Amino acid sequence: MMRSPPGETRVLYNETCPVCRFEIDAYRRRAIADGLPIRFDALDSAADWGLTPDQAARQLHVWQDGRVLAGLEAFRALWSAMPRWRWLAHVTGWPVVRPLATALYNRVAAPILYRAHLRRQRPGA
Repeated sequence: MMRSPPGETRVLYNETCPVCRFEIDAYRRRAIADGLPIRFDALDSAADWGLTPDQAARQLHVWQDGRVLAGLEAFRALWSAMPRWRWLAHVTGWPVVRPLATALYNRVAAPILYRAHLRRQRPGA
């Protein structure tokens, strides 16, 4: 399992997904501009995270405080590490919003993006 410097947030994302790449690139630019200790890893480093590439492609993963978080919790950890996005981490933690946002991500967004990933992986795609 990987180790990160204290206070560093690491993000494992699917760089072959245009939607994922667009969003992560925006976070990366903001992290660089703000000098934040956030590192962005592509799927080829999934093994360092203790994940297979397929597991990693199914949803966003974030390493923070010695733990690997997935799905909405990964997004919330990333947003909480970014001053301009902390409000979203806070809002998605509200008791009514959290289960709704989790369900939307787990049952709609992540499966759609994963199926698109599988299509891109097919020979001749």
